[in-house]
Amino acid sequence: MLRWVQIPDLLGGGHPVTTSPSLPSGASGIPDAAQIPAANAANAVDRGQSAAAAGGRVTAIVGVLSLAVFMSSLDLFIVNLAFPYIGRQYPGTSLGSLSWVLNAYTIVFAASLVPAGRWADRIGRRRVFLAGLAGFAAGSVLCGVAPGVAALIAARVIQAIGAGLMVPASLSLLLAAVPAPARPQALGTWSALGALGAALGPVVGGSLVQVNWRWVFWINVPVGVAAIVLAIKVVPESRDEQARGRPDLAGAELLAAAVGLVALALVKAQDWGWGSPGFAGLLVASLACGAAMVARSRTHHSPVIELGLLRSRGFSAALAASVLYYAGFGAFVLNSVEFLTGVWHYSAVVAGLAIAPGPLMVLPFARVVAPRAAARLGGPGRVAVIGCAVNAGAQLLWYAQIQSAPAYLTHLLPAQLLGGAGVGLTIPSLLAAGSASLTPARFGTGSGILNTARQVGTVLGVAGLIAILDHVSRADPVAAYRHGLLLIVGFFAAAGITSAALLSARQGQKLKPGAR
Repeated sequence: MLRWVQIPDLLGGGHPVTTSPSLPSGASGIPDAAQIPAANAANAVDRGQSAAAAGGRVTAIVGVLSLAVFMSSLDLFIVNLAFPYIGRQYPGTSLGSLSWVLNAYTIVFAASLVPAGRWADRIGRRRVFLAGLAGFAAGSVLCGVAPGVAALIAARVIQAIGAGLMVPASLSLLLAAVPAPARPQALGTWSALGALGAALGPVVGGSLVQVNWRWVFWINVPVGVAAIVLAIKVVPESRDEQARGRPDLAGAELLAAAVGLVALALVKAQDWGWGSPGFAGLLVASLACGAAMVARSRTHHSPVIELGLLRSRGFSAALAASVLYYAGFGAFVLNSVEFLTGVWHYSAVVAGLAIAPGPLMVLPFARVVAPRAAARLGGPGRVAVIGCAVNAGAQLLWYAQIQSAPAYLTHLLPAQLLGGAGVGLTIPSLLAAGSASLTPARFGTGSGILNTARQVGTVLGVAGLIAILDHVSRADPVAAYRHGLLLIVGFFAAAGITSAALLSARQGQKLKPGAR
């Protein structure tokens, strides 16, 4: 029987060589010069095979986790196209009641992200991820068979809880499973597929509603089941092993209420008015819940948010920049779809195909260009600034060329391609900058906070754009869309200015697990 021993190897660099417990007579016990290179070559082959296997496993993990965020992002935008078809299915239902098919999902999803991320850190990120996938798939089945609007809204709440569990868990699993050197590319893939899902929502939704609006929900089921099976096989479990005591459930409820009230205020702002007592009351109530949560977090042994996270300059800047950037991104997607269908009179499917070249630019820029640029420029913060500038420039280019007569190849396509490159540069860079200061024990909590910023920002941007597009004039329909473009440029520019705060943050500085 052979055994491995580590001995100094001057010729081979100290790699293990094979020796025998008992040596034949006349043997010195030291391998000759011919044996050493052969042993080193064998070891090199073994190491290469191990590295290839590890690389393949990481690719599989990133693929499964990215599939979940793609499905979630796709659902956020795909249901918008099914909305009119759902209304025709249930005649006599008021628009206010029907709007809760969208609003219930938005509010519950946003409210559950941070508590779900904290829970994932404590009890197991893969466990929460699988529970989220199962809940999302089950909610999708119930949405597809809903006999009425009330049942559909209830099923959408179940679906939103599932999405709220799986999205922060997927990002925290990625951060925990992928080695630090490979993390920028992995974040690029994860974020690019999320953006791709959002941008492809119109074309996928437009195709499915031609068959039956219920397929908008049923399409999630086979994807969710496949993701569950693959996650069980390839995704390793991880958690905060130092967690002790019961978590702050009251703090989690206060945080969920604070975020949910903000989301509710934004989705109802257009109906109530931005200066209405109802809108102001929801914001005050949200601030009160947030203040109470912060007070509990200062004293509780296991707070839902450790306040040290928010004191990190890099994390806070990434959080604020994400809200602003996703406000611009959400408004951009909606503005594009509404213009193509309302002014150029494209069908939903053709509009989705017209938008598609932009998302196709995201993956190469997010996976290849952004990580390399971050390495050369000194951190992801600078790449985020450049990405925001590219996005703002793309929208200004479209602002200069927008017209009522269709001219896709010469007027819109260049701006779409440039905008896709900007998305690929910005989103993974904001994620990388925000996660740089997270300790492994706080991957879930930090991921939940960053994803909450994404959701709240999207709701903010869409609400602001809808307020502008409500004033579209038949005499000059392009004017309102120009105003929408200026709003989008403003969001992207504000995100770029905020991202500049990341440049002075010390990259890689970790927060202590117990920091308050």
